[in-house]
Amino acid sequence: MVNKVKKLIQLHGTNDPFRIASMRNILVLYEYLGKSTWGYFSCVNRIPIIHLHELMKEAQSRFTCAHELAHALLHPKVNTPYLKAHTLQSIDKVEREANQFAVELLIPDHILLEGFSVYDAAVVCGVPGEVAHLKSKPEPKSGFWSNEDSFINL
Repeated sequence: MVNKVKKLIQLHGTNDPFRIASMRNILVLYEYLGKSTWGYFSCVNRIPIIHLHELMKEAQSRFTCAHELAHALLHPKVNTPYLKAHTLQSIDKVEREANQFAVELLIPDHILLEGFSVYDAAVVCGVPGEVAHLKSKPEPKSGFWSNEDSFINL
């Protein structure tokens, strides 16, 4: 998942889910979705659409867009209402993957490498704390001059 997200960010030059959706010709619609639905992904006449609740705050909308973008890119043919009705285990896997994708997209590695905890980084990046643990630990940049031990002391 980490490599897929890194390639996506590199390809589009951004980690903004709204801009990536636009570049991928995925429509983003704002509409009233009731009291408990934040968003969902659908494909109508081969047009991919991310539906977002029009009353969400910006951070919640950004996370939801990233989550639904994951469904658009990773699970474009998955019918989540069908999965919910018939195989709860599959929906858990699909939803976990979408959450992990969103967390990887929205929390840049450099914030964690600067010393932020994953939960502090989540707050800064507008990611719900409940899914912050899905962020993978970034590898510190390695190289000859990367730490004090690589310098020659005279």
